[in-house]
Amino acid sequence: MSNLDSTKAAIAAAKTRMEKAVDDFRKELTSVRTGRANAAILENVRVDYHGTPMPVNQLGNLTVPDASMLMITPWDPSVVPLIDKAIRSSDLGLNPTNDGKVVRIPIPSPTGERRKELVKQIHKALENHRTAVRNIRRDIKEAIDKLEKDKKISQDEQKRSLDELEKLSHAETKKIEDLSATKEREVMEL
Repeated sequence: MSNLDSTKAAIAAAKTRMEKAVDDFRKELTSVRTGRANAAILENVRVDYHGTPMPVNQLGNLTVPDASMLMITPWDPSVVPLIDKAIRSSDLGLNPTNDGKVVRIPIPSPTGERRKELVKQIHKALENHRTAVRNIRRDIKEAIDKLEKDKKISQDEQKRSLDELEKLSHAETKKIEDLSATKEREVMEL
């Protein structure tokens, strides 16, 4: 972070990095299973296809025929058993069925215990991303302090920049917390 030569560049870098943390959290939440079918829950499932781990969505069409079912129609029918096996061995707790051409994945409504586990998973991800935002704030604060120490900015400009940085980190942390609360409500509703 020492390559930042102005407070404007420092704040811009902080904003970019914090927004990436929020986007990463948003993406991580899509893989948390609620009671509704969502193709995004399969994003982290990899299928060993000819010795190469491939995402499920690159092996066929993923569709959501109704709220409690996912369907995968592979382009190569020979991968149906591989997709089935990969989904079963994932930690999603899903039991796919196949007819040799299509893989159907019923999405059961999670039990009360499973819902609590999912909420814990959300809270863990929330804390990791809060920490990421705090670390970014710390890095940028050090860069701004260094600018002041090297006499490239005044103390007043340093104070204004640190106040702006604080407001930015609070806003980004609030976005993360709001996303978490929304996802938690989704998980807990029956």
